[in-house]
Amino acid sequence: MILDQQTLLSDAQAITVTAVSTNVIDLGPIASGLVRDIGKGKPIPLLIQVTEAFAAAGAGTLTFALQVDNDVAFGSPTTVWTSAAIGKAELIPGKVIIPEFIPRGTNERYMRLSYTVATGPMTAGKVTAGVTMGNQSNG
Repeated sequence: MILDQQTLLSDAQAITVTAVSTNVIDLGPIASGLVRDIGKGKPIPLLIQVTEAFAAAGAGTLTFALQVDNDVAFGSPTTVWTSAAIGKAELIPGKVIIPEFIPRGTNERYMRLSYTVATGPMTAGKVTAGVTMGNQSNG
Protein backbone atom coordinates (compact mmCIF):
# COMPACT_ATOMS: atom_id res chain seq x y z
CA MET A 1 0.00 0.00 0.00
CA ILE A 2 1.10 3.55 -0.65
CA LEU A 3 0.57 6.34 1.87
CA ASP A 4 0.78 10.02 0.92
CA GLN A 5 1.82 12.77 3.36
CA GLN A 6 -1.08 14.98 2.20
CA THR A 7 -3.70 12.34 3.03
CA LEU A 8 -2.17 10.98 6.21
CA LEU A 9 -4.32 11.43 9.32
CA SER A 10 -2.01 9.77 11.87
CA ASP A 11 1.64 8.79 11.38
CA ALA A 12 2.55 6.27 14.10
CA GLN A 13 0.56 8.50 16.46
CA ALA A 14 0.76 7.45 20.11
CA ILE A 15 -2.72 7.05 21.60
CA THR A 16 -2.73 6.83 25.40
CA VAL A 17 -5.85 8.91 26.15
CA THR A 18 -8.83 10.04 24.08
CA ALA A 19 -7.50 12.16 21.19
CA VAL A 20 -8.02 13.13 17.56
CA SER A 21 -5.75 12.47 14.60
CA THR A 22 -2.67 14.65 14.35
CA ASN A 23 -3.68 15.72 10.85
CA VAL A 24 -6.90 16.83 9.18
CA ILE A 25 -7.60 16.30 5.48
CA ASP A 26 -9.00 19.35 3.68
CA LEU A 27 -11.30 18.06 0.95
CA GLY A 28 -11.54 21.57 -0.54
CA PRO A 29 -14.31 24.12 -0.74
CA ILE A 30 -17.70 23.22 -2.17
CA ALA A 31 -19.16 25.48 -4.84
CA SER A 32 -22.51 27.04 -4.05
CA GLY A 33 -25.41 24.74 -4.90
CA LEU A 34 -23.28 21.57 -5.11
CA VAL A 35 -23.39 18.63 -2.73
CA ARG A 36 -20.35 16.54 -1.81
CA ASP A 37 -20.18 12.95 -0.61
CA ILE A 38 -16.78 11.38 -1.30
CA GLY A 39 -18.10 8.04 -0.01
CA LYS A 40 -20.31 7.63 -3.11
CA GLY A 41 -19.10 6.13 -6.36
CA LYS A 42 -15.73 4.40 -6.63
CA PRO A 43 -14.51 3.29 -3.17
CA ILE A 44 -11.66 5.39 -1.77
CA PRO A 45 -9.30 3.19 0.28
CA LEU A 46 -8.83 4.15 3.94
CA LEU A 47 -6.25 2.45 6.14
CA ILE A 48 -6.37 2.47 9.93
CA GLN A 49 -3.63 0.18 11.25
CA VAL A 50 -2.01 -0.49 14.61
CA THR A 51 1.77 0.04 14.37
CA GLU A 52 2.68 -0.56 18.04
CA ALA A 53 0.92 -2.90 20.47
CA PHE A 54 -1.46 -1.27 22.93
CA ALA A 55 -1.09 -1.82 26.65
CA ALA A 56 -2.96 -0.62 29.71
CA ALA A 57 -2.87 -1.31 33.43
CA GLY A 58 -6.57 -2.25 33.24
CA ALA A 59 -8.81 -3.62 30.52
CA GLY A 60 -8.21 -0.75 28.07
CA THR A 61 -10.35 -0.42 24.94
CA LEU A 62 -10.11 1.87 21.93
CA THR A 63 -12.90 3.07 19.64
CA PHE A 64 -12.19 4.70 16.26
CA ALA A 65 -14.49 7.27 14.61
CA LEU A 66 -14.28 9.07 11.27
CA GLN A 67 -15.55 12.64 11.57
CA VAL A 68 -16.26 15.50 9.18
CA ASP A 69 -16.96 19.19 9.69
CA ASN A 70 -17.05 22.39 7.64
CA ASP A 71 -14.98 24.05 10.39
CA VAL A 72 -11.26 23.15 10.56
CA ALA A 73 -11.50 23.43 14.37
CA PHE A 74 -14.25 20.76 14.35
CA GLY A 75 -16.60 22.83 16.51
CA SER A 76 -19.54 20.58 15.62
CA PRO A 77 -18.20 17.39 14.03
CA THR A 78 -20.41 14.79 12.38
CA THR A 79 -19.40 11.17 12.90
CA VAL A 80 -19.83 9.16 9.69
CA TRP A 81 -18.44 5.86 10.99
CA THR A 82 -17.58 4.36 14.38
CA SER A 83 -15.89 1.07 15.20
CA ALA A 84 -16.86 -1.20 18.03
CA ALA A 85 -14.73 -0.88 21.17
CA ILE A 86 -11.62 -2.99 20.61
CA GLY A 87 -9.77 -4.48 23.58
CA LYS A 88 -6.05 -3.97 24.09
CA ALA A 89 -5.35 -7.68 23.47
CA GLU A 90 -6.58 -7.28 19.85
CA LEU A 91 -4.67 -4.03 19.24
CA ILE A 92 -1.46 -5.64 18.02
CA PRO A 93 0.91 -4.49 15.25
CA GLY A 94 -0.59 -5.09 11.81
CA LYS A 95 -4.22 -5.06 13.03
CA VAL A 96 -6.32 -3.27 10.40
CA ILE A 97 -9.45 -1.53 11.61
CA ILE A 98 -12.49 -1.71 9.29
CA PRO A 99 -13.86 0.15 7.23
CA GLU A 100 -11.42 -0.28 4.39
CA PHE A 101 -13.07 2.54 2.44
CA ILE A 102 -14.30 6.04 3.20
CA PRO A 103 -18.03 5.62 3.95
CA ARG A 104 -21.01 7.46 2.48
CA GLY A 105 -21.89 10.60 4.38
CA THR A 106 -18.35 11.98 4.20
CA ASN A 107 -19.81 15.21 2.87
CA GLU A 108 -18.18 18.16 4.61
CA ARG A 109 -14.92 19.99 3.93
CA TYR A 110 -12.62 18.56 6.63
CA MET A 111 -12.05 14.95 7.71
CA ARG A 112 -10.27 13.50 10.78
CA LEU A 113 -10.22 10.46 13.03
CA SER A 114 -11.19 10.46 16.68
CA TYR A 115 -9.73 7.90 19.10
CA THR A 116 -11.69 7.18 22.29
CA VAL A 117 -9.87 5.35 25.07
CA ALA A 118 -12.06 3.66 27.70
CA THR A 119 -10.97 1.87 30.87
CA GLY A 120 -7.60 3.51 30.30
CA PRO A 121 -5.35 5.21 30.08
CA MET A 122 -3.27 3.20 27.66
CA THR A 123 0.41 2.97 28.52
CA ALA A 124 1.56 2.19 24.95
CA GLY A 125 0.16 1.93 21.44
CA LYS A 126 0.40 3.67 18.08
CA VAL A 127 -1.76 4.02 14.98
CA THR A 128 -1.07 5.00 11.38
CA ALA A 129 -4.10 6.05 9.32
CA GLY A 130 -4.86 7.75 6.04
CA VAL A 131 -6.13 7.49 2.50
CA THR A 132 -4.13 5.01 0.41
CA MET A 133 -3.76 4.07 -3.24
CA GLY A 134 -5.05 0.62 -2.29
CA ASN A 135 -4.92 -1.62 0.75
CA GLN A 136 -3.04 -4.91 0.93
CA SER A 137 -5.29 -7.92 1.19
CA ASN A 138 -3.97 -11.32 2.21
CA GLY A 139 -7.38 -12.95 2.27
